Amino acid sequence: MLDLSLTKEQTELQERVREFVDERVLPVAKENDENHYVDVGIIEGMAEMGLLGATIPPKYGGLGLDFVSLAIIAEEIERGDAAFRTLLSVHLGLNSMSLLKFGSGMQKQKYLAPQAKGSVLACFGLTEPEAGSDVASMRSTARKDSDGSYILNGHKRWIGYATMAGHLLVFAKTDPEAAHKGISAFILEQDMDGITTRDIPNKLGLWSSSTGEIFMQDVRVPEENRLGEEGEGFKIAMYSIDMGRFTVASGALGTIKACLDLSVERAKKRRTFGQEIGRYQLVQDMIAKMVLNYETSRLLVLQDAWLKNEGRRDTREVSLAKWHATESAFAAANDALQIHGNAGYSDEESPVGRYFRNARAPIIYEGTTQIHKMMQAEHALGYRHLNGRSPATKKEIIS
Repeated sequence: MLDLSLTKEQTELQERVREFVDERVLPVAKENDENHYVDVGIIEGMAEMGLLGATIPPKYGGLGLDFVSLAIIAEEIERGDAAFRTLLSVHLGLNSMSLLKFGSGMQKQKYLAPQAKGSVLACFGLTEPEAGSDVASMRSTARKDSDGSYILNGHKRWIGYATMAGHLLVFAKTDPEAAHKGISAFILEQDMDGITTRDIPNKLGLWSSSTGEIFMQDVRVPEENRLGEEGEGFKIAMYSIDMGRFTVASGALGTIKACLDLSVERAKKRRTFGQEIGRYQLVQDMIAKMVLNYETSRLLVLQDAWLKNEGRRDTREVSLAKWHATESAFAAANDALQIHGNAGYSDEESPVGRYFRNARAPIIYEGTTQIHKMMQAEHALGYRHLNGRSPATKKEIIS
């Protein structure tokens, strides 16, 4: 029999994070959202609990937890406010896990260790104004100087916590003629000469998070700050994104659960024509879909967590989880808004409007829904092998 129950340690972790969200995040979520305020106190609380280094080994200052535990953390944090799950995705999933995989001993001690402790925040600079899903079209460049250092120039946009991060993992072309094979990765520090950052205003949602831009003008970066070898940037970025997609999918469970709980409460409290609106079948239909989508999304997340725990390639599975869970979260928020009616359209009476706004961005970042559909279809058709093996034979493919 397949056992999906949590261990004692995972249950205790869930209870601790849930208590933190209930006591520290939810009471101020509405105020922070309205004021577009990034609550540093909450970030410090997450760091004190070790959440910002959850899956980093203890020798680098992390908790050394498995990926089921990371999924639990991401779900509970997003149940409170997706702004802080975004931090978890960027700081831990995209940046720190990449340093753990590809970093040198020096890089792990100098950059990963303080990130795991949460004493320094980190971001991930891949996206550009003209390079989103098409990573190979990036225009940022890294030219090697005569002393062995690199000179970076370029512009990164839609970078989570860009203005607050002390460490920046950025990607640039060391060989502009080699498409994705000419991309390399670099660890930058916010105070390096030539780096400027700014926040992006007027976002649709995630108002209590930081989203910004990175401008690089003749930034001199020591060779020892290159992550991996020259030309390995695309491979590193794809690994990073698989980690980021996992936290995005896991976090989406929190939005679905929050919207389900709020909708059930509303459906039993609100009465029309002499009865609870929960008695109406069309309202029941919306709630039933939330239940189904929560359970199916959770199964996809747990499947992917198992693969990650086993150290196996999971590009196909994490793509499915991210696609299904984020679409399900937005559908749940949309239906919750409908169930709440005018009470949901105003933040004065219900937080479902905030969940609705915040659930839209994850359908775009970490691979749009359309990108994931294409990936899954091409894998099924045999045009690409997402995990490096044939979908028909399951045998490893040597490329």
